[in-house]
Amino acid sequence: MRNFISKKAQDLKPSGIRRFFDIVSERKDVISLGVGEPDFITPWEIRDEGIKTIKRGYTQYTSNSGLVSLRKEISEYLKTSFNVNYSFEDTVITVGASEAIDITLRAIVDEGDEILIPDPSYVSYKPCVELSGGKAVPVYCDGKNAFKLTPENLEKVITNKTKALIFPYPNNPTGGIMDREDIEKIIPIIIKHDLLVISDEIYAELTYGKKHCSIASFKEMQDRVVYIGGFSKSFAMTGWRVGFVCAPKEVKTALLKIHQYTIICAPIFSQYAAEQGLKTGKADGYSSVSLMREEYDKRRRFMYKSFKEMGLDVFMPEGAFYIFPCVKNTGLSGEEFALKLLEEKQVAVVPGNAFGEFGNDYIRCSYAYSMKNLMCAMEKIAEFVKERKIKE
Repeated sequence: MRNFISKKAQDLKPSGIRRFFDIVSERKDVISLGVGEPDFITPWEIRDEGIKTIKRGYTQYTSNSGLVSLRKEISEYLKTSFNVNYSFEDTVITVGASEAIDITLRAIVDEGDEILIPDPSYVSYKPCVELSGGKAVPVYCDGKNAFKLTPENLEKVITNKTKALIFPYPNNPTGGIMDREDIEKIIPIIIKHDLLVISDEIYAELTYGKKHCSIASFKEMQDRVVYIGGFSKSFAMTGWRVGFVCAPKEVKTALLKIHQYTIICAPIFSQYAAEQGLKTGKADGYSSVSLMREEYDKRRRFMYKSFKEMGLDVFMPEGAFYIFPCVKNTGLSGEEFALKLLEEKQVAVVPGNAFGEFGNDYIRCSYAYSMKNLMCAMEKIAEFVKERKIKE
């Protein structure tokens, strides 16, 4: 019998996160710090609009691009919140930010094109590049430099095959951000090498002490940035599966064709719910987002303090809801640490190598959990670390 599986699918490595949590799922009484999902329920106004939409019988397809009213709200939101200028005509509503990433890469990548990805970064970027026929090229981001993308490391990996840079800030898994000054340093390199930027800003609302700066807000970048956002993280709408992509006309036209053939449109009730989230937020100053951010900030400080007290090298995250401590001085790799911690203390974290080759000595912990769970987990991790001899 023929092997019906494509070579690309055969060569594709399973998600490092999923592989690890297949192990976790078989265990009882495990405290998990692994899932990147808000522990808040979607605000009532949003849920209520979804319910009303179904009751009204709005169960049909929308246009491929999505509801015009939602796209107009997104355009206004980006302008007022981040000084990012895209019209509703530049915008496509997608099934989460994940679909936006996928169709953007399929729209721009030709066989052999190189796509730069800051490393460590979200697990989906590399396989999506490879499924599109491209080559994913890691760009080292050093924990000693707050996991920022530096002009030196960026310039170092650019070749004549480089087509685009994925720009994922605030960053999952590190919690790193890029300030305006940081972005200003890499823009000349991007323009010099005529690169497209795919800016994944799904965590834009979750920064601490500093306002998020979008690379799309720079005038000279307007025609070369594909902006990706969504409602999953800041509006606690993970299961609603609604995101969006804003792009220059040529790119938008190409990715819309792929969206038309593969998805048709995002669910109509999710679109109306997301629209209500923006309308409610505009009216009350995004109070629900602020409340979540304040709670995450408390947890972030607690996690940082706890890891420092254990003697681990850890960066204070400035965005998202993850912390990425280095466990090298325990004598274990991130994967060894995660497996032994699960076995001995029944606490689940994600090995850093799930997020790229430069994450090997790290673990990722999400603080999108209650303080009760976090306190219990950190107590057990502290016991685990104490049982190992910390190497200075």
